[in-house]
Amino acid sequence: MIAVEKRAISPEEYLAAERQALDKSEFFNGEVIPMAGATRNHNRVRDNINGKIINHLEEATCQSFSSDMWVHLPETGLYAYPDIVIVCGEPQFMPDEFDNLLNPTVLIEVLSEGTEDYDRGRKFLRYRAIPSFQEYVLIDSQRVAVEVWRKNDLGQWTLMEQINDPAGQFRIQSIDLTIVLQKAYDRVVDIIV
Repeated sequence: MIAVEKRAISPEEYLAAERQALDKSEFFNGEVIPMAGATRNHNRVRDNINGKIINHLEEATCQSFSSDMWVHLPETGLYAYPDIVIVCGEPQFMPDEFDNLLNPTVLIEVLSEGTEDYDRGRKFLRYRAIPSFQEYVLIDSQRVAVEVWRKNDLGQWTLMEQINDPAGQFRIQSIDLTIVLQKAYDRVVDIIV
């Protein structure tokens, strides 16, 4: 077997290419990480959740962004596309950049077969280095299952809620929003209960 050496690229090269690309990819430490295309269920769950968030935040100081907003951590060089981002307070961006958010409060990922391990593992570990990041919500698109992780006052992450009952609900504490799982999974097809 012949080893193929990967060429690390600069953040500037990544940003220039990504802004022109048809398919999304993330970036960490010189490596481009291709993203899988979203399924019908993935998009439906994301839109259901984001709709609830948008309506709830109509008069609030927090706001949400969908999956086209990068979250950037300059200390590690991470550029990632969470499915939903919530920012409380004034959004902060890289100088001269409009799409590289620095201060997310809540990050929400909709899990798919191809992304679940990455979203739960390396991606979550990288997100934890973001100082403003307080809450991580994982919503499965293949079966009824939601996890809510929160950072405590000591900076430790704890699994606070794990729900797999369609009649159950979960809470995004940072914005004081409770979402019923039946609403989160509305119009989703072939879901495992």
